[in-house]
Amino acid sequence: MYRQNLGRLLKGWKLFPASPGKINVTVCQLGCFTTSSQQHQEVKKINVLTERHGSIVTVGINRPEARNAVNTETALQLVEAFTSFDEDDSLTAAVFYGVGSNFCAGYDLKEVASNPAAIRFVEDVTTGPGPMGPSRMQFSKPVIAAVSGYAVAGGLELSLLADMRVMEKSAITGVFCRRFGVPLIDGGTVRLPKLIGLSRALDLILTGRPIGAEEAYHFGLANRVVPDGQALQHAMELAKQISAFPQLCMRADRASAYHSAFDSSSFMEALQFEFNGGKQVLKEESVKGARRFAEGIGRGGKF
Repeated sequence: MYRQNLGRLLKGWKLFPASPGKINVTVCQLGCFTTSSQQHQEVKKINVLTERHGSIVTVGINRPEARNAVNTETALQLVEAFTSFDEDDSLTAAVFYGVGSNFCAGYDLKEVASNPAAIRFVEDVTTGPGPMGPSRMQFSKPVIAAVSGYAVAGGLELSLLADMRVMEKSAITGVFCRRFGVPLIDGGTVRLPKLIGLSRALDLILTGRPIGAEEAYHFGLANRVVPDGQALQHAMELAKQISAFPQLCMRADRASAYHSAFDSSSFMEALQFEFNGGKQVLKEESVKGARRFAEGIGRGGKF
């Protein structure tokens, strides 16, 4: 849906006032989704880097001089990169990271301070992106965040887009925007309570305090804690492991889990959604899997 409406939305969204021509040039600089001849067109700066590794794509925020804070141009490029990922059937997973030593320090408040008129919000969240870009998207395939340095304020919200977060030991996260009167409007108050529970979410939301990787792990916010400098490597390994599984089954179970958490109207409705998604998988993948098991593959829980 995002791809079908992207051209129209990019022209109509009031949130991002860049011209269509500039957007098109920016989009063609996103690396793995373009040809080498396209990449010679000039842009001011490539704020989002993408690179394909087999069936996995990495998406990196490339503003290390600003601790990867997101401005309007970066937000647009992130939307395009994740739209391309989600609609490319040959890709199985994405790894989201920040170039340099930080994941993302949130929205670029310097841009807001210097030109507040440039930020005009669309009230209907179904008609455009969030201020941070892809924060209103729902992906059909796994995304893993490799978190280093600061992942705070809007950067925390972007990390919540991912199915899993791999955090380096020295990484810091938190609702740092609490200090400046900047609200969470990129899904932070929606996703965080679902991931770690209301009580712990309110601890972070109300106090704005920083938490390290170990506490984030105990909260359930971090799924893995790794040595400094290794988040991207470990996230890639995790993406490869997930990509090796039968994909229809994995995506059906993933979709059911998200539906149950965010969209289900009742327990029985959630069960029906789970069954409806799984019955087709039984025909297309499960019979083949049962035959492999009968042949001795995977006995004793071996992966």
